[in-house]
Amino acid sequence: MRNIDHVIVGHDGGAGARTGDVFNPNTGQVQARVQLGTQADLDKAVAAALAAQPGWAATNPQRRARVMFAFKALVEKNMDELAHLLSSEHGKVVADAKGDIQRGLEVIEFACGIPHVLKGEYTQGAGPGIDVYSMRQPLGIGAGITPFNFPAMIPMWMFGVAIACGNAFILKPSERDPSVPVRLAELMREAGAPEGILQVVHGDKEMVDAILDHPAIAAVSFVGSSDIAHYVYRRGVEAGKRVQAMGGAKNHGIVMPDADLDQVVADLSGAAFGSAGERCMALPVVVPVGDKTADALREKLIPAIAALRVGVSTDAEAHYGPVVNAAHKQRVENWIQTGVDEGAELVVDGRGFQLQGHEQGFFIGPSLFDRVTPDMQAYKEEIFGPVLQIVRAPDFETALRLPSDHQYGNGVAIFTRNGHAAREFAARVNVGMVGINVPIPVPVAYHTFGGWKRSAFGDTNQHGMEGVKFWTKVKTITQRWPDGGASGDSAFIIPTMG
Repeated sequence: MRNIDHVIVGHDGGAGARTGDVFNPNTGQVQARVQLGTQADLDKAVAAALAAQPGWAATNPQRRARVMFAFKALVEKNMDELAHLLSSEHGKVVADAKGDIQRGLEVIEFACGIPHVLKGEYTQGAGPGIDVYSMRQPLGIGAGITPFNFPAMIPMWMFGVAIACGNAFILKPSERDPSVPVRLAELMREAGAPEGILQVVHGDKEMVDAILDHPAIAAVSFVGSSDIAHYVYRRGVEAGKRVQAMGGAKNHGIVMPDADLDQVVADLSGAAFGSAGERCMALPVVVPVGDKTADALREKLIPAIAALRVGVSTDAEAHYGPVVNAAHKQRVENWIQTGVDEGAELVVDGRGFQLQGHEQGFFIGPSLFDRVTPDMQAYKEEIFGPVLQIVRAPDFETALRLPSDHQYGNGVAIFTRNGHAAREFAARVNVGMVGINVPIPVPVAYHTFGGWKRSAFGDTNQHGMEGVKFWTKVKTITQRWPDGGASGDSAFIIPTMG
């Protein structure tokens, strides 16, 4: 049985007292065991980070950028290995796994430009003989707590910017699919990062709490469910840390009567069911405006869903693979039953799906609900599976209110040919990321990612310049160099006073 260990400087690799099972979602069998760390493991990682970080911060940004360039090249060189490893533990198909890695690499590409984005501000002559300038300096040690659904992308979103800014970083990935984060840490070391700059500690709630309480960790970035995000944010802030905590989502796709329905159906097939719906930017709710639009959309969706191929993660023809484990499969199927019990019309039922030769795998067929209403719990909560819900809206204003009033505010999309409707929607909707004829509106790496309401806790978003701001602190210097005249000839004057 394969053992997945921590990546901690000086760690002896011995077996710990507690381990977690890592499944192969295609077969339902345990394929590895991951060490679940203790406070002592975290203390060892922090000690190594404290030893390494001052020298790394003193390394000029251009040299730090060269490590990022080398890391990017190594990840690209090992793309096939990483993608197959990722898909074997998560269950997403290999092509989707490569997309997971590539989207993380795009943030690494942004981090390669760190010498430019770390430049401060300068004002000459702010007062008599007085200049004012600012500099961005690293916080020290940062930590990331990442979810199972993007085991490559989200860690790179966090540690890429944090490390480029001069911080040491401790990553606590999901214990469900921990192997790719371990390989990323190994590749970062191979790229030239000093020992202790990127370390990986595995664990469950015990490790999360240890990270949140550790006095030497200055900032924590988290992605996961909203209830846990709120817990992480509250506990981390109470411990005096800077915290960004991204939570759940229930993204809506508004379909106007003038939309290209064939394109909408093609987009929904990927956005709602891709990666088995295990994405915080999935599109699980579609809101057609008017019954005529709804009926036409439903008629086109049914054969499109029937054509979806569910297969093992190595099946190049599969649209999506299994969900991550048996517990999550049961959770999704329970939500489907809840929707039925609440009175929604189950048009396509994906429960009971079995793949021949892989009957013990964690597979769920695609499901489609119609006539879902906003009072239903199955609408209010995140299902995180291959389930699409149709919520009918009589008009534009009702469609606008649905995502605006929902407890989550991560992403939303509108499908239309009408520029005025799109502009009005984008300006008024109460959601953090908006797509116009774009079903999954994840911003490019040099912009910033983050939702509103219960989708995000904290004031600073992921990656882009918001990420740089999160992982640095600003120091402002006011200076003057007297010209050597007689004492009293050049008294100091506060710049703002004259």
